[in-house]
Amino acid sequence: VQLVESGGGLVQSGGSLRLSCAASGDSFEDYVVGWFRQAPGKEREGVTVISQRGESSYDSDAVKGRFTVARDNSENLVFLQMDNLKPEDTAVYYCGAYIDAAPSPSLSMSEDEYEFWGQGTQVIVSS
Repeated sequence: VQLVESGGGLVQSGGSLRLSCAASGDSFEDYVVGWFRQAPGKEREGVTVISQRGESSYDSDAVKGRFTVARDNSENLVFLQMDNLKPEDTAVYYCGAYIDAAPSPSLSMSEDEYEFWGQGTQVIVSS
C-alpha cells in the first residue's frame, strides 16, 4: 500500500488543522494505521493509532483530548483532526500502516510494526 499525507500548514496556537492520509492499493481495511510525528532535533514519536475498521483507537498522552483520528475505508482515507494546537505540536507528521490479522488486533505505536510510510506533511504552530 502507498500512503500520501496532506493537510499540513501554518496555524496559530489554539487553532486547528485536519490531516489526511490517502492510501492506494487493495484491502486497506486490513491495515492498522498510525500517525507519528518528528520535531526538529527529536526522534519520531507515535501520536495516535486506529484499528482496521475504526472501532478503536489509542492516543498518546501528549495529544489526548485534542486530536481525533478517524477513517473512511470506502475512500481509503484516514484523518487526524488536530484542535487546540500548541507550538510543541510543530513537527513533520507521518502516517504509517501495518497488517494485523489477529482476531483482536493490537494498536501499536512501535515503529518496528509499521511496514508502509508516507512522505510526511509539515505542521507549524506559531505562538
